[in-house]
Amino acid sequence: MAAITEKIERQVALLDENKTVLEAATLMVDKHIGSVVVTRSSRVVGLFTERDLMRRIAHAREDSSTVKLKDAMRADAPRVAPDERCERCIDLMKEHRCRHLLVYDADAFVGIISLRDLLVLLLEEKEELIRQLTKYITG
Repeated sequence: MAAITEKIERQVALLDENKTVLEAATLMVDKHIGSVVVTRSSRVVGLFTERDLMRRIAHAREDSSTVKLKDAMRADAPRVAPDERCERCIDLMKEHRCRHLLVYDADAFVGIISLRDLLVLLLEEKEELIRQLTKYITG
């Protein structure tokens, strides 16, 4: 199984933890993305996703213009290394009931990987296997 290296999203949206959930939601809509990496003093401290928005604001009926990211983000988002295997990432997502993982190379933040990215990687692997098997059978 392939490592996730080629599918890591390295150009991520960053927002300070004192920004509001409304600001994060607006940014996610404008950029067509499902998550924002939350920072404190330029250091990654968490992840805010569409799921957090639904759970914290829609379900709890809180005002998104007053709730700070630090109060709505996931501070315990799972981390993986850039050379992590796809299966391990999927297992972590199941275990932590999430769709995004933070990617770190040692202590340095590299980017994020989403469930969608992992599915694309798996599909590409399967398509390559089919090509190889077809070539072997017909070749």
